[in-house]
Amino acid sequence: MASNLADVEKDHAGHGAVNGNRYDLHHDYHDEDTALRRLRTAGSLSISPELFEKIYLSPKNQVSNNIRSTFANPTPLALAGFLLSLTPLSNVLMGWQGAGGLGAAETGAYYFFGGLLMILGALLEFVLGNTFPFVVFGTFGSFWFTFGATLTPAFNASIAYLPDDPAASAADPTFMSSFAFFQVYMGVLCFIYCIISVRTNIVFFLIFLLLVPAFGCLSAYFFGHGANHTLLTAAGALTFVICLLGWYLFFVQLLAAVDFPLNLPVGDLSRYVKGASERKKQ
Repeated sequence: MASNLADVEKDHAGHGAVNGNRYDLHHDYHDEDTALRRLRTAGSLSISPELFEKIYLSPKNQVSNNIRSTFANPTPLALAGFLLSLTPLSNVLMGWQGAGGLGAAETGAYYFFGGLLMILGALLEFVLGNTFPFVVFGTFGSFWFTFGATLTPAFNASIAYLPDDPAASAADPTFMSSFAFFQVYMGVLCFIYCIISVRTNIVFFLIFLLLVPAFGCLSAYFFGHGANHTLLTAAGALTFVICLLGWYLFFVQLLAAVDFPLNLPVGDLSRYVKGASERKKQ
């Protein structure tokens, strides 16, 4: 049965035999020694556990078919959506070039880059059987849709809290305190992701590690009814560092996608933090 399976993410030539037998690096019955190194064959490229984790942001897992050899990797697409939303927002939060507020001018990017691309990426990760990135991209895609909708007047999110007095401030304290709880639980979610990401790589781990205090600063800003703009600047600085890490990860993934002869490290952690099934086998 194993001889009928391709051994690569993209195998157009149908080669990849080792000692006369084909193997599939996406399943548990491949040759372990061969899986630890990248091998070139005529028209194919095998994927080591380290490379698999780098391009999918998930430890190598078992699927019931060889679907990853058929479809493209959606991870960079979802990352692009995240970065094209968060990077401008981080600049706005820091007040660069006279920008300010919560980036309402970028609402379209929140919908169509952050929301649409991340949800699309999540659905494709679901098809490929990559549970962790599916959940991460799905929840962050929903975050961007939620954030964009809150800033869209037609959704009446903040206006609903305003009194009938037209001179009243748009920064209603009740609205600010209510919206703060959303930031709090996004921070809790990122803390959980931070723990899970120790099975991926250092760059991905640091992104979630920094997102926790970033959402903490946003929560404190809203609970303080927008009085302390230093908190907004701090959130912008943290998210900007996150974006630098994200752009690096995005660049590394695209290099791997085209088999570019430049291999940049991301600090693979899966080799050090073994999974429960791996420990049981050992």
